[in-house]
Amino acid sequence: MADRSGVTGFLTATRGRGRLHWTDWVSYGYLFLGVFLMFGPVVWLVLSSFKDQNELDRFPPRFLPYAQEVLTVPGYDDPLPAFTVTEGDLAGQVVGQTRRAAGRAEVVSPDAPEDRVRLTTDMLQPVEGVAFATDNYTQLFARFDFLRYFWNSTFITIAATVIMLLVNAMAAFALSKYQFRGRNAVLLIVIGTLMIPQTVVLVPLFLIVTKLGMFNSLWGVIIPGAATPTGVFLLRQYMITIPDEILDAARMDKASEWKIFWRIILPLSAPAIAVLAILAIMWRWNDFLWPLIVLTRTENFTLQLALNSFQGELQTDWPSLLAMTVLTLLPIAAVFMFLQKYIATGIASTGGK
Repeated sequence: MADRSGVTGFLTATRGRGRLHWTDWVSYGYLFLGVFLMFGPVVWLVLSSFKDQNELDRFPPRFLPYAQEVLTVPGYDDPLPAFTVTEGDLAGQVVGQTRRAAGRAEVVSPDAPEDRVRLTTDMLQPVEGVAFATDNYTQLFARFDFLRYFWNSTFITIAATVIMLLVNAMAAFALSKYQFRGRNAVLLIVIGTLMIPQTVVLVPLFLIVTKLGMFNSLWGVIIPGAATPTGVFLLRQYMITIPDEILDAARMDKASEWKIFWRIILPLSAPAIAVLAILAIMWRWNDFLWPLIVLTRTENFTLQLALNSFQGELQTDWPSLLAMTVLTLLPIAAVFMFLQKYIATGIASTGGK
């Protein structure tokens, strides 16, 4: 087998010589199945966001977005819906529908616009073609303050992530590199909080936020997530691998503990911090329950709360909901796509250099 390297070589590698071995068929079939299961729903979501309400209500659903074509008929100001006649004297002709009621329709032919013919609706087949309803996206900016919601989500995500990384890193540094009485007990308490569901602490957390005057404030969403047991435990386990000799040498050079933290601990823990940053961004961007409790003013809504406004008790605006869902997923997908390599790097590598 020829020497191949890179992504192309990996994807085109085969076990058989000259033809595919049966194991190649099984391997590629398994890989294609995995790709279909992972990306199939995403592709369906994106295509559905370009469908109008009638197409979304259609059963069985169709993969591509279709829309009925229109026909320009002389004597009519607006284009008419186009239909193909399936029976009768006009069978096979494309006509425009002028009105429709009680199972009957009035149609006209472009060749004879003055002659109006009445047919039953079962004799008409709509003329359809692939069409992308871009109005689903343009209406979002006209009907909703999308940029405001986007800024709120971005500010909450960035501020909460930066604060959480700083607080968690300092706590992990103390638990991994300092010897003090009760250190193991503190670590057990941090680990124990991982088993407490978020719903259990919602009421006391809400009371604290209200007493501090952060209700209906973006900081009321940011501050409660300033420290997470998952982040402390992850960074602590990583910082343990950093040799203590490096810290001792820095102390002999009269370096302060704060300087050791900024100049040594943080740079050596960069892979683990990158992993936690990616997870934090995904958590904060997709958070829905806590912002729903804290924020009640529309101007403070995040994108996730704005999505909820499309769903009512009696009717759901599916075209706008799907379009905004796609726009909401784009930033987090871009972050994960460009930074996901740090997940494997942070888990596989160690802090000792």
